[in-house]
Amino acid sequence: MAKRDLRNEKLFSRAKNYLVGGVDSPVRSFHYVGGDPILIRKGKGAQVYDYSGNKYIDYVLSCGSLILGHVHPEVIKDLTSILSSGLSFGTTHKSEVELAKVLQEAIPQIKKIRFVNSGTEAVMSAIRLARGYTDRPKIVKFTNSYHGHADSLLVKAGSGLATLAIPVSSGVPPEFTEHTLVVPYADFSAIERIFRKYGPEIAAVLVEPVGGNYGVIQPQTSFLKYIRDITQRYKALLIFDEVITGFRFHFGTAAEILGIEPDLIILGKIIGGGLPIGAYGGNDRIMRHLAPLGKVYQASTFSGNPVVMQAGLTTLRVLSQRQDDYKRLEIFAEYLTKSIEDAAKRRNLALKIARFGSMFSFKLNSKRYFKLFYQQMLKKGIYFAPSEFEANFLSFAHSSKDIEETALKAKKVISTL
Repeated sequence: MAKRDLRNEKLFSRAKNYLVGGVDSPVRSFHYVGGDPILIRKGKGAQVYDYSGNKYIDYVLSCGSLILGHVHPEVIKDLTSILSSGLSFGTTHKSEVELAKVLQEAIPQIKKIRFVNSGTEAVMSAIRLARGYTDRPKIVKFTNSYHGHADSLLVKAGSGLATLAIPVSSGVPPEFTEHTLVVPYADFSAIERIFRKYGPEIAAVLVEPVGGNYGVIQPQTSFLKYIRDITQRYKALLIFDEVITGFRFHFGTAAEILGIEPDLIILGKIIGGGLPIGAYGGNDRIMRHLAPLGKVYQASTFSGNPVVMQAGLTTLRVLSQRQDDYKRLEIFAEYLTKSIEDAAKRRNLALKIARFGSMFSFKLNSKRYFKLFYQQMLKKGIYFAPSEFEANFLSFAHSSKDIEETALKAKKVISTL
């Protein structure tokens, strides 16, 4: 049980004097679940510790980035050894080339890649490339899909906007989103209508193969294959946003699992080993339109940062050596979510869990019940994502003991609701 200690509260009070809302990302504010957020002092394996000394089993994992868990010894060792060589060069270097090679070998669709600093930057750049390649202005996205906070995509998006009930961000002029076409996910007739009306103007369709920003949305393979077909018919590009899903379910992408070949794939999170990263790649025919070979401009001071590249390299090396453990994560996730669902059924509590692989999300029949469930689990030392619209994740560091403890505590909390 989390103990009462004012150090966490005092630090958050100080944070609000200097940071907007005391946070640098809205979901961190605990706006959806109420109360002060936990402020994390350190992490180790599958646990994190706040400034009051409380320990939590962590299912947030830096929004899914830390698939190996916190401070993985091999990652820390390699980062420590590289730090003395320099933090940033602004030039191409060996680990940058090596990470690109690993990604190319793991993902058949990618022949050339470009590193950036975040998922938002990667999506923004991939869209610019798609428009430059096709010489068309319009992009199709899906309702409640979140692809970062670029202006043109902040319309009917998920993630923090859904959490805060913001349909379109203030500060985005209508003309910035006029070329963004929003369609309900898995609506075959709607996507057909949009292409019949705007087909020659559509540069690309942007989609998460497995949704992670309106809770977990399981893939509709037939719909994704239909998108692949219609984009090819109209000579538009298909872009898979795999910022969350890249290397989450196996050593590669969800695209490969689903048997679909997009034109561009966007990566992030896991490939940076916990440090800021984004990347986008595709075949050479499309990627050569980027400067310096082509006329689509994109640049960044910190892209390909040597420290980040090393964290990514080490993480992917460990993942490649432990590919059989992906199945263990899925078994853990299935057991945990089924245990919680069964406990809810026994109490006639309308709790639904959406899961794909090692990611899952909760939905209760009211925000009030979710808030009660969340706060009680937090008091018992279980750190879930603080919104029904955010995903939870497992890491290779989670043990069967962690899963059993979480399931037991969830059953006890549910019995009180």
